[in-house]
Amino acid sequence: MRGVLSFFFLLIFSFTIFSCYRTKSSDGGGNISKVKERTINTEDIALPEGYQIEAVATGLTFPTGIAQDEQGLLYVVESGYAYGEVWTEPRLLRVTPDGEKTVMVTGNDNGPWNGIDYYNGQFYIAEGGQLGGGKILRVDYEGMIDTLLSDLPSVGDHHTNGPKVHDGYIYFSQGTATNSAIVGKDNQEFGWLDRQPHFHDIPCKDITLTGQNFETDYVLSANEDDRARTGAFVPFNTTTSPGEVIEGSIPCTGAILRMPLEGGEPELVAWGLRNAYGMAFTDNGQLYATENAYDNRGSRPVWGAGDVLWEIIDDHWYGFPDFSAGKPIDDDEFKAPGEPAPAPLLQEVPTIIPQPTAILGVHSSSNGLDFSKNDEFGYKGQAFIAQFGDMAPQVGKVMAPVGFKVVRVDPGTGQVSDFVVNKGRKNGPASWQEHGGIERPNDILFSADGQAMYIVDFGIVKTTDDGPEPQKETGVIWKVSRKP
Repeated sequence: MRGVLSFFFLLIFSFTIFSCYRTKSSDGGGNISKVKERTINTEDIALPEGYQIEAVATGLTFPTGIAQDEQGLLYVVESGYAYGEVWTEPRLLRVTPDGEKTVMVTGNDNGPWNGIDYYNGQFYIAEGGQLGGGKILRVDYEGMIDTLLSDLPSVGDHHTNGPKVHDGYIYFSQGTATNSAIVGKDNQEFGWLDRQPHFHDIPCKDITLTGQNFETDYVLSANEDDRARTGAFVPFNTTTSPGEVIEGSIPCTGAILRMPLEGGEPELVAWGLRNAYGMAFTDNGQLYATENAYDNRGSRPVWGAGDVLWEIIDDHWYGFPDFSAGKPIDDDEFKAPGEPAPAPLLQEVPTIIPQPTAILGVHSSSNGLDFSKNDEFGYKGQAFIAQFGDMAPQVGKVMAPVGFKVVRVDPGTGQVSDFVVNKGRKNGPASWQEHGGIERPNDILFSADGQAMYIVDFGIVKTTDDGPEPQKETGVIWKVSRKP
């Protein structure tokens, strides 16, 4: 009898929680009623004792990455594209110590430029390729652009990211086309399905499907009553069968790849990564990457999947589209309230999945990272990760802002600690707090001497049910250092 009552109360409790979740509106960090002019006030930012922060450049439009040359000058890339289908010019800017900005080179309409690295007098840029496919670009001090690699499969949800130069190679990542391998209505809402109706995810190696198909509105049809059925790793309104083999190829989606420094064919490093946005090498040459986890959206939504910091092992598969942080997503913890758990799409797991170094906040958009390299700055060998912050409600509902800060991760223990965060009763971006703190951190770079950490702050992004509304000229570069 006691067991029956416990079950009954658990059932009532679960029903109450799910009902509250369904009826309560989302309250993410981009949920701001009116966008105000961005102000800067370092007193609104909390740091550990002994550290200070200053703004070294302001008024940037969608900055995404930062590099430093041998002279200590900073170079910043502006994206040229932002979710919400907002297009500007991708640019590489030189930033002087007094914050003056000089345009070195301007790209075309194939943004976003998602990151930059500097090596031996050359700048290496990942061109996201929303319209024409991803590219890896090399730019010299005179602004001459060489395209080292093109036609990467990046016209979907996620783009070409990175790059990082290491040991004679350019490492970069290619995000997935979709949320969880099924092209659907959400991809039209992202803006690309109408432009690219045949685009879909591409595995790096052969996979065998379970043959699941998902029925949705046929959003490409003029007849609103038409329905579409779509399987995994195939175009919209294309079905698959149990046992069907999808051939792998390179380049693929959801992978980390590399190519020789002087150009050449891409090689596979690791795959099964939904969107490995940030990459960094430790002093001993070990590659780590952040992975933006699944959203609660689309034909196959995944609920409660936290972003991940991975130690990258060559030729390993990291779980997309059936695992999150090493756990199968048909587990109850990934089941949205009132929805069935996502069933597996693959008949066989390609490799043993490594264990994550750290699991980060759900919808935190944990992006760029770097490792401290100097005892004077502190926490030498630990990872610092820029958390762009949630994009709710389009990616899923949140009850409070998530991300919008820089966190520190001890790779040895997986412990995650706040390092740079706005002051306030709750965490959230400066525009949500209505003060002058940080907004959406997107990348991290430690200076060559390791005594300063630079933060690329993308700027204000208002989010609504109709999608993001990024605000131009609100980006900032911050510098964190030890107090004298």
